[in-house]
Amino acid sequence: MGVNSSAQIAQQMPLIRDPETLRYLTVLGDSLAKVTDQRDLEWHFNIVDSKEVNAFAVPGGYIYVNRGLIERAESMSQVAGVLGHEIGHVTRRHSIKQMQKAQGANVGVSLACILTRVCGSGLGSAAMNVGAGAVFSKFSRSDEAEADEEGVRTSIKAGIDPSGIPEMFQILLEERKKNPAAMETWFATHPLEEDRIAATQALIRTYPAAQLEGLTKDSQNFHAFKDRLASLPPSPEPRKP
Repeated sequence: MGVNSSAQIAQQMPLIRDPETLRYLTVLGDSLAKVTDQRDLEWHFNIVDSKEVNAFAVPGGYIYVNRGLIERAESMSQVAGVLGHEIGHVTRRHSIKQMQKAQGANVGVSLACILTRVCGSGLGSAAMNVGAGAVFSKFSRSDEAEADEEGVRTSIKAGIDPSGIPEMFQILLEERKKNPAAMETWFATHPLEEDRIAATQALIRTYPAAQLEGLTKDSQNFHAFKDRLASLPPSPEPRKP
């Protein structure tokens, strides 16, 4: 299911192909996945070349982060937290449960509609409702809480400061006030309010202080990665339906 969906995503969505940026994201993602994956999946980390903010996962270990989200992150731990959260959706099988709801739908067209807002016509909206509306509809609050818990736990196991998770949430909430259009796809698929920030902060406080000491928050390599991403051609405008 994941392999087929990833092939459709590659056809339908603009992906960053630059080996240097993908290498960094893969190394970071693998450092998180290896400490939490009990099934020994082959993980794939991709950057969607879209200035809109989003991140999503499909079954089998395929993780996608939009360029717009990375651009808004201020530290390595914030992007790591997003990756850990999406990895949690895979390991807790949230993604496959949603995709099973949409078996037989035209998921390829639907993915492009829901994740990059390329479809504005009635036909495109209909396709989205049939396919990706089931695949990437909002996760339940319990699913999101579980993925947050996995993100915190995974970050700590990987030696990364988990405070990047509530920090990234705060950045996204503030960005929604300034630029709601760029945040539409994120909030369409990720319920996020102030209480979720408080919940992740409270979760982090349940860990012993000694366990949180010395965890990595940022790195020069992360900022070199962001600089490299910024040097690439601008993200394409969403395709017209």
